[in-house]
Amino acid sequence: MVQENIYNVPCLYEKGYRKTFSPDMPVTVQVPGSKSITNRALLLATLADGTTTLRGALFSDDSRHFLKCVQDLGFETEVAEDKCIVRITGQGGTVPLLEASQYVGSAGTAARFLTAYLGISNGVYHMDASEQMRRRPMAPLLASLAELGCEVIYGASSAERFSERELSVENFPKGELSPKSFPFTLRGHGFQKDSISVNIDESSQFLSALLIVSCLCERDFTTHIQGSHGMAYIEMTRRMMAQFGVETMRQDERTFLTRSGQHYRALDYQIEPDVSAACYFYAMSPLLNVPVMVEQVHFDSLQGDAAFLRILEQMGCRAFDTPQGILLEPPLAKSFQGVTVDMSACSDQAITLAAIAPFADTPTTINGIGHIRLQESDRIAAIAAELSKMGIRCEERRDGITIYPGLPRPSVVETYEDHRMAMGFALTGLRCPGIVIDNPGCCRKTFEDYFTVLDDVVRRLVQ
Repeated sequence: MVQENIYNVPCLYEKGYRKTFSPDMPVTVQVPGSKSITNRALLLATLADGTTTLRGALFSDDSRHFLKCVQDLGFETEVAEDKCIVRITGQGGTVPLLEASQYVGSAGTAARFLTAYLGISNGVYHMDASEQMRRRPMAPLLASLAELGCEVIYGASSAERFSERELSVENFPKGELSPKSFPFTLRGHGFQKDSISVNIDESSQFLSALLIVSCLCERDFTTHIQGSHGMAYIEMTRRMMAQFGVETMRQDERTFLTRSGQHYRALDYQIEPDVSAACYFYAMSPLLNVPVMVEQVHFDSLQGDAAFLRILEQMGCRAFDTPQGILLEPPLAKSFQGVTVDMSACSDQAITLAAIAPFADTPTTINGIGHIRLQESDRIAAIAAELSKMGIRCEERRDGITIYPGLPRPSVVETYEDHRMAMGFALTGLRCPGIVIDNPGCCRKTFEDYFTVLDDVVRRLVQ
């Protein structure tokens, strides 16, 4: 239970946990809607012509910030949180208000997607974010928008600071230019070019954002990329674009083409359960030697984090896709092996794997995750710091980490305002006593009821 802004993780082994589950009666869990799909669907709904109904939508800090931004742009919405339903009436790519202020909080998808949309729209938009989001990368996307003809004025975060005629780079007060991130003002002029290049080494969201809005160009639009990070998320974006009526073709490894004349259509759209959230519960299977099923999670998911289950299979688990959801059975040997894996396709689960790695029989090496140093926290450094506090040997590298087996000692886990640090390292405490999660409330970003769901699972395991 969360108390006084800390969460004392209940150690099942300390509680005398002995309950045996069978594949016929696994630990079953329900998780909320996908953050990644919800936020993409929110933008696609604004671009569509007509009213889109989103069912199974996630309501969290990130999605609420995104939804509030949509409302602040003048889009008509109808929201029923208790039913997880959002209705948005899109205007076919037109933004209702020609000037507006936007606060995206710490939501990376809202930050990148709305910036791209507003940067190619004809209007003036004042953008700001939380201190955490102000530290995260935006420069490659903003550089691409500037190349397309958008004026980007750094430091102007509200409509009150500058009059319309003052919003130009030439008139911007000297000495107030900030690093190329929030806050800034966008003064869009539509598409001044029909091709762009963007570097995605720091975030694949830059490319997703540009692809989604590319159909608003009156000519065929070509997007060239540098880097190859996060392509699973790009495929999610392309598949969702196609569901809403717009195809973008991958011409080669570095080039995407969106044909002109395509338009998004309004849909009645069902959002998948969040596979990223599901992975914390699937990780309990090898950790606690129990079969786990997360309802309605399947391998044909749009979400790349389904690849994490294949990693758990490499550790000795067995996965079966059933009509109810994927069933993950623990290793037959009742212990699990460490792995060496490239997690570039499911990097949000690097913390999850790191949290259970000390209990493996052999070392675990995670590669291909250098970009997570630039997310809500420097996640590689945070993993190394928190495991080291527990007495676990780690070897940190620029783009990865190796974790050696050991018995973690009691520790207070600093979460760095990072929801994945809080959720992931709670797993460690299920296996060893004395693990305390500081500031568990940071989970509001994507899964505000995480610790309530976790407590419910623990109760079922010890009954």
